[in-house]
Amino acid sequence: MAPLLQSTQYLLILFCFFVFLSASLVAESRTLFYKWEVKYEIRSPDCFKKLTITINGGSPGPTIYAHQGDNVIVELKNSLASENVAVHWHGIRQIGTPWSDGTEGVTQCPVLPGETFKYQFVVDRAGTYLYHAHYGMQRQDGLYGSIVVWLPEGQSEPFSYDHDRNLILTDWYHKSSHEHATGLATPDPGFQWVGEPDSLLIQGRGRFKCSLLGSSGLASATCNSSSPQCVAYPLTVVPGKTYRLRVSSLTSLSALSFQIESHTMTVVEADGHYVEPFQVNNLFIYSGETYSVLIKADQDPSRNYWATTNVVSRPRTTPPGLAIFNYYPNHRRKLPPTTPPAGPAWNDVAPRLAQSHAIKARQGFIHPPPKIADKVIVLLNTQNTVKGRRRWSLNNVSFNMPHTPYLIALKHNLLHTFSQAKPPTGYDFKNYDIFNPAPNQEATESDAIFRLEFKSTVDIILQNANMMSPNSSDTHPWHLHGHDFWVLGYGEGKFDIYRDPSKYNLENPIMKNTVALHPYGWTALRFVADNPGVWAFHCHIDAHFFMGMGVVFEEGIDQVGNLPTSIMGCGESKRFLRP
Repeated sequence: MAPLLQSTQYLLILFCFFVFLSASLVAESRTLFYKWEVKYEIRSPDCFKKLTITINGGSPGPTIYAHQGDNVIVELKNSLASENVAVHWHGIRQIGTPWSDGTEGVTQCPVLPGETFKYQFVVDRAGTYLYHAHYGMQRQDGLYGSIVVWLPEGQSEPFSYDHDRNLILTDWYHKSSHEHATGLATPDPGFQWVGEPDSLLIQGRGRFKCSLLGSSGLASATCNSSSPQCVAYPLTVVPGKTYRLRVSSLTSLSALSFQIESHTMTVVEADGHYVEPFQVNNLFIYSGETYSVLIKADQDPSRNYWATTNVVSRPRTTPPGLAIFNYYPNHRRKLPPTTPPAGPAWNDVAPRLAQSHAIKARQGFIHPPPKIADKVIVLLNTQNTVKGRRRWSLNNVSFNMPHTPYLIALKHNLLHTFSQAKPPTGYDFKNYDIFNPAPNQEATESDAIFRLEFKSTVDIILQNANMMSPNSSDTHPWHLHGHDFWVLGYGEGKFDIYRDPSKYNLENPIMKNTVALHPYGWTALRFVADNPGVWAFHCHIDAHFFMGMGVVFEEGIDQVGNLPTSIMGCGESKRFLRP
């Protein structure tokens, strides 16, 4: 009986192992399917009626919830009557699926009106991410949303909390992106800057002061302060509980501070990577960034509190964005008895730079960067003119998108569709004065790209400078598609290529996909060009990228698989479509 018993036990153990293995494989290969319709609707997110791009009737669109390793399929129908669409999955590296990055002109042709396009990709890392329009300047018309990726079931975060919540911060314009694009593309003297936003929204809600429009019938029909669409967003909490609050920014222009009245926040995640925890009263956040903060509902529970956003880095003419930090069981619309906090001074760079320096990789989760770089690219950020048009330039070259997307052109050897010149990798470091407007403000345009050696280590030094107006230098949030990068350091003034690299943080640098370049300063980052494809790297301010503030990297194009025909149909890629 003993051998038979042992045999039975062995078979039982073997059976349990295969059941466990099968369950694991099912969990790892789970596919999430979303069916979205993009269309215009008249909405009043800040009480002012505007034609808004929605997904399934909402703006922000539906939040994608997934576990690490899940396969996500989004079937997107473009129901805009006369407008193309492309959607970028911000922070998702698209390893093996570069054609799903959603960057019109770089990785795909746009989705035409009436057509349906299928995006398919794997969310390979837990964290907080975003999606948004990447065609023209549509993001500012409302096409955006969140992606929340949890760890695989059974795994836990290196910090504890009771509940998980999500907030997207945006700025909002009453003019359409078409009006803005027309003004930006018009040569001087007709050039029109987009100006400061009309409102700041928290989770798609804000409040514009309708009385500023006067008392006419037209004004009252356009702006309705009693609209339920612009009621302050309530973030309901239970006293004594700790919350993981995922705070993201998809502003078109504004750098922001975010705070919750009388509460301290502990930063624990940035762009999908764990941060060595540190506390803030104001969280500075730039377009394209995501953070997780822990906040405990430990204040007087008999009242509610303000959650506010304020513009920083630019003169503050836009009213603060307001939401209600609602202590249960108080009513969700019960206004706090206090005045909303004013927030930090808009022109105080020091605390913003201090926060940037404070963000380090969490102990136990450090991914050491390569010690040295194979290639160094210095990008001088300047404002220029090109043939009478106001532009942004890098090393005096303003980026211009070709008609045939780079991924298609490179994979199918259509190299004549864009310039084969090599973009400049630096500028006249010795003689250029970053604190004054450029002596020669005329730049050139080019659609040339950087072709990187596959698996090489690349350093990018972003150098900020004065704009065309004296005593003015803007904040630029830079976003890299297809990669995370190590943030090696920040500095004030002009980067010294001979001395400043010795100050790099190579011990515990945070990895991110979006990073701030502060006024009159520099930011250094490092990445490994190991993701076959073609990837945009650009300022995440809509108007700045529209005006040429970006570059494109190619790496390992020969290792990219066969391209789906669904990404084709524009420029010379039409030849690959069969009737």
